[in-house]
Amino acid sequence: MIEIGAQVDLSHPPDRVWLALTDRELLGRWFAEAETVAGVPDRLVLHTAGLPGFDADVEVEVTERQVPELLAMRCDEAGRLTEVTCAVTATKQGSRLEVREVTTHGAWSAEQHDPREQQLRQALTVRLPAILDWLAFQQVDLRRGEAGMTTELPTIGALGAGPARARRRRRAVVAVLAGAVLVAGLAAWVALPGEPDSAAAPPPPTSSPSPSSSTGAAVASTGTPKATPSARPSRTGASASPRPSRTPSGKPSSNPASVPPPPPPLTANYRTDSSRLFGYTGEVVVGNPGGAPAADWVVVVTLAEGSSVDDVDGADWRQDGRAITFTGAAVPAGGSRTVRFDVRDSRPKAREPEGCTVGGNPCAGL
Repeated sequence: MIEIGAQVDLSHPPDRVWLALTDRELLGRWFAEAETVAGVPDRLVLHTAGLPGFDADVEVEVTERQVPELLAMRCDEAGRLTEVTCAVTATKQGSRLEVREVTTHGAWSAEQHDPREQQLRQALTVRLPAILDWLAFQQVDLRRGEAGMTTELPTIGALGAGPARARRRRRAVVAVLAGAVLVAGLAAWVALPGEPDSAAAPPPPTSSPSPSSSTGAAVASTGTPKATPSARPSRTGASASPRPSRTPSGKPSSNPASVPPPPPPLTANYRTDSSRLFGYTGEVVVGNPGGAPAADWVVVVTLAEGSSVDDVDGADWRQDGRAITFTGAAVPAGGSRTVRFDVRDSRPKAREPEGCTVGGNPCAGL
């Protein structure tokens, strides 16, 4: 028994992935053109002759169908028999599609196996995501409503991630308004005139009697006024008196034994979880190698020119040009936090981020 398999994470709900698997027109756009067999239900012919790893067209019979989770098929390619299963699992970001093909009679040659598996992987990771993005765009209602244009485009049907994204947008607007109110209140408080402090110390007494008496003594003894030299030492002595008390108080702080060592810095590791046409899914894992919980963390990812973040899970975020700033709660000792984000790229071949830092230190993986 020889097996070929591939798996891909998609930022689309299972219902849309199922449609791409079972609709003949969509299937022909990302894998191979399909033709039904007249008079025979659940039978069709895939025109795969000429594709890498295929010798002829494949006759397909659907043996099991569980919408939208499982599609099982029995295939016949010029006498070589195989069984193909397509399993769709819902995830936080959308869904995961796993395709497996197992031989039941006959086998692929060494020249067929690798090109056939590569053809399947390319179809799942490049062409299928592009078709799903196109299909999602077709399901957007672009008509102008009676209330005029809105900042959000309403969608037709239940798209799993839509309500959650709308709630995140509303929370972001509320946070911005609350921040504006706080800044305005702080500015008004700073602008208020200060009230006199009743507990403030009274002004020091004038030193006029002391210079006059010393001046008189100097005149009586020498006959010449020399009040200025006699007054200066008194000021010098008064100003120098606090200095000895400050010097001893700073010595204990310079003792290395009394200062605890700084905790080890947080670590972060970046990886591209899945790539697709016009985008990819990135993942950053923030780790705390120390023995105590770490404070709130900040990760900054610098995208390539023409890229933008579409959805984020696991952190609060904001985008300023190409810099995406992710923030999150404290990381427990020895624990980690995972951030996943979808990126849309203006070029067909997605480009990975140009930089990643956590607390100003570079992330691993880039």
